[in-house]
Amino acid sequence: MGKKQYWNSEVKNRRWIKEGRGQGTGADYKPWLTVRDVASEGRSHRVFGHISQRTHHLLSDLELATFLLLQWRSTTIDIREQFPLDRAVTLDISKRLGIEHPNHHGVEQYMSSDFVVDTEEKDRRFAIQVKATEAFSDSRTIEKLEIESQYWREKGVPFFWVTENQIPPIVFENINLLYNHIDYDTGQNDLLVQLDVFSKHIRQSENLRVKELCMKLDASYDHEPGEALYQIKRLLAHRYFHFDITKPFTELRCSDITAETFNALQEGWRVSS
Repeated sequence: MGKKQYWNSEVKNRRWIKEGRGQGTGADYKPWLTVRDVASEGRSHRVFGHISQRTHHLLSDLELATFLLLQWRSTTIDIREQFPLDRAVTLDISKRLGIEHPNHHGVEQYMSSDFVVDTEEKDRRFAIQVKATEAFSDSRTIEKLEIESQYWREKGVPFFWVTENQIPPIVFENINLLYNHIDYDTGQNDLLVQLDVFSKHIRQSENLRVKELCMKLDASYDHEPGEALYQIKRLLAHRYFHFDITKPFTELRCSDITAETFNALQEGWRVSS
């Protein structure tokens, strides 16, 4: 992950607070940092979030991978990135821990967590800091993580570090591939019709690779090449079909795919409506 750097004056801090940065939830949330604010040695990304219905600002490839995994979890209900910590609290914690608080030219800086996630699970909220493993060799990074960890501990919110070692490349590739096929313009009835059609063909073609089946369907139904593959990716993206996300999509056989039950789909529609 590229090294993220930014330093704010007190005037800028006040302006950002007035703009509502770090405030709100869902579509109304404004991140404390945007891709324009931060110099990064890695790549930054602006990605639309289907859960929040807004654009998310992600400051590295590793943040993007983490974000997509969070989006993929069926229990996630909100993701707030670049979430600012209460400066008065982090100052107090740093004093108690005997750790120097982030400061630039006499201005105490606001610390932030990369993600604050709300879920439907027992621990409804948790926070994440994303770091490349090489960052843990820096003693100053460890000190700041101690402050951040204590901050969330005192709020009773689970806090996690995420590194590239916890995100298998194949999982990221699969989710990234399917994420681009989420399409809320297609109605549930249309998706159900496609689910029924594909389910029948999949049951009859268990030994075929998914790509091979899709090529046969394109030819049989006189589709444009790639149309069936697009449709099955969309069904997977919307969880009408399931597969082992740790398997490369390109190697999937029809026997690797299972269809969601209609009752489960109905429950999902009820919750999301």
